[in-house]
Amino acid sequence: MDLVIGKILKPQGIRGEVKVFPYTDGAEDICKLKRVFIDGAEYKILNARAGDGMAYLSLRGVPDRNAAELLRDKELTLPREEAPEPEEGSYYVADLLGSEIVTDTGKTLGTLKEIRQAATDIYTLETPTGEVLFPAADGVVLSVDVKNKKITVSERRFGEVAVL
Repeated sequence: MDLVIGKILKPQGIRGEVKVFPYTDGAEDICKLKRVFIDGAEYKILNARAGDGMAYLSLRGVPDRNAAELLRDKELTLPREEAPEPEEGSYYVADLLGSEIVTDTGKTLGTLKEIRQAATDIYTLETPTGEVLFPAADGVVLSVDVKNKKITVSERRFGEVAVL
């Protein structure tokens, strides 16, 4: 399974460099890679630097601004086994999707369908009666068991912040 590790925002300069918004813990993670994939095609990273929370990459086969422009809004992927390990308490979105969400009282709420990345990630929960959105804020998510695909939430806090 491939992991999405970032998104190309725009060309940077006239020499084919691209500005990448990282979906990893930091832009430095992307700068350490030797290659990435875009739409299934492999691109060797010729040069990489980080700045202002972004990664700036020069890719083989992207010689100028026009070629870089064609990559605007494309996602960077990497085979799972090549991805850097997330920091303690951090997870890849792909590892969480499909997880069962239960309360600390044992009640099953549904399945995690989507995560919208923001200052506090917004989880979309699929329930038998429709979708419910809730922030993954402190005190809401109590534990994450990636291996067993189970996320435990505080029933009280979930009730306070969930949006139907």
